[in-house]
Amino acid sequence: MLIGSYILFFCALLFSFVLNFVHYMHMFQLNSYSAFEHRHWIKNNFGNIALRYVFPLIAAVYALAEVFFIKGGIALALVICAVLMLIGCAFCKRRPAKKKLVFTPRVIRMCVTSAVLYGAVCALSMAFLHENRLFLSVLCFWQLFSAFMPMIANFINKPIEKGVNNHYINDAKRIINELPNTTVIGITGSYGKTSTKFYLNKLLSARYNVLMTPESYNTTMGVVKTIRGSLNASHEIFICEMGAKGVGEIKEICDIVHPKHSMITSIGEQHLETFGSLDNIIKTKFEIADCITDGTVFLNYDNEYIRSHGTDKRKVTYGIGGGEYDYKGTDISVSRRGTTFTVIHGGESQTFTTKLLGEHNVQNIVGAIAVANSLGIPFSELVFPVKRLECVPHRMEILDKGSGITIIDDAFNSNPAGARAALKTLSGFEGLRILVTPGMVELGEREYQLNRELGEFAADCCDIAILIGEKQAPPIREGLLAKGCPEEKIHVAATLNDGLKIAYGEKAGVPRVILLENDLPDNY
Repeated sequence: MLIGSYILFFCALLFSFVLNFVHYMHMFQLNSYSAFEHRHWIKNNFGNIALRYVFPLIAAVYALAEVFFIKGGIALALVICAVLMLIGCAFCKRRPAKKKLVFTPRVIRMCVTSAVLYGAVCALSMAFLHENRLFLSVLCFWQLFSAFMPMIANFINKPIEKGVNNHYINDAKRIINELPNTTVIGITGSYGKTSTKFYLNKLLSARYNVLMTPESYNTTMGVVKTIRGSLNASHEIFICEMGAKGVGEIKEICDIVHPKHSMITSIGEQHLETFGSLDNIIKTKFEIADCITDGTVFLNYDNEYIRSHGTDKRKVTYGIGGGEYDYKGTDISVSRRGTTFTVIHGGESQTFTTKLLGEHNVQNIVGAIAVANSLGIPFSELVFPVKRLECVPHRMEILDKGSGITIIDDAFNSNPAGARAALKTLSGFEGLRILVTPGMVELGEREYQLNRELGEFAADCCDIAILIGEKQAPPIREGLLAKGCPEEKIHVAATLNDGLKIAYGEKAGVPRVILLENDLPDNY
């Protein structure tokens, strides 16, 4: 009986810990293995986290009371604590993950460190506290640390991870240094950088053998992985997207790849939570310009922050606004079939057609044309590649769902400027215009105000607004109401699927255009 009680207790203990630990390791991975971001996430989700720990805490308190007050049998205490922890596991259910935990070598190392640490706590508790049965309370109470365990393991593993990363980084530097004939083009921006990278890749491929960092591989180790796994002497151009959430991160990538040319697509209020201020964002984005020695910096001069900051490097400017640019997009005409526009450079002009929609797409394409043309490809050779450009997935991607329903999928990582551009595109469509959005995140103290402004702008662009998540909805709803949007036209849904059901059910038979503006990851 006693042995069975111990087996039941330790099985429940292990099951409870692993169930919670895997969840928090997943969140830690989504939080970019950043202790700062993970702590902030814990603070913002304290209510849900506390719910997971109610029964383990009850078990810990009961075990403590059993030692000093109840003084019942150890077998019964083990069974009761085990049952309480198993009941607590019922509160650990989550909806299916959009992006599952990836067991990378780094995650596996953290799991091993956590297992050793947890095993040591169990062993020491049994060795020193078994006689007075305090081990029961200690081990139940230790469950409460599973939310912090990934951070603790990551801290312990820091020297190992630094050594592993340095090995890979040095190998990537070696590969780059052995390819002097490969031209590296660095691209960064608060938004638009991934789309511009894809467009530039297509345009340059008309003449050169090009490699680009895939998808959103824009972190230091993402770039390193691309170099070590794909870059070789046959590549004439390497397009390297560079992302950042803090000062110095762009410079870190530049020190590896040493770009010949660089490009800044935009600067705006994004990742304010980690950057701290707009000035830090500007400083970080211009790290890609500061590293250029004998090449060219391509700058989107429609962006006021880029225009006002400037650079002493050789620069080429582009845009679609009313200013003076080296490459200017003008005469923009948008229809359901796509967009036609003209690019003027010096005394030369060329009309282009693309199936892509939205002025922000034209802006990004003009930037890609500026780089390609500066690298020797004439306008005439770029007309056909521009016409063949495909929309980058989840970035203003037009999807015909039949039954009169058109989806504008702009679900990837919304930001204030991008959201406005998407809403402006939505407003140009005929039919019932429906906005589906959870709002914007990672905007620090400005998050509420910027989401309210999103609601204000949306009021003039959509007929119906469906807000996802009760937590994010209030500021957007407030902005919509402030601009006169009728309350009956605003809906709040728990999940994206619930929101789409509402959208699909609106005025069946009437043409509907649904804008999916952002889709929050699993850690929100």
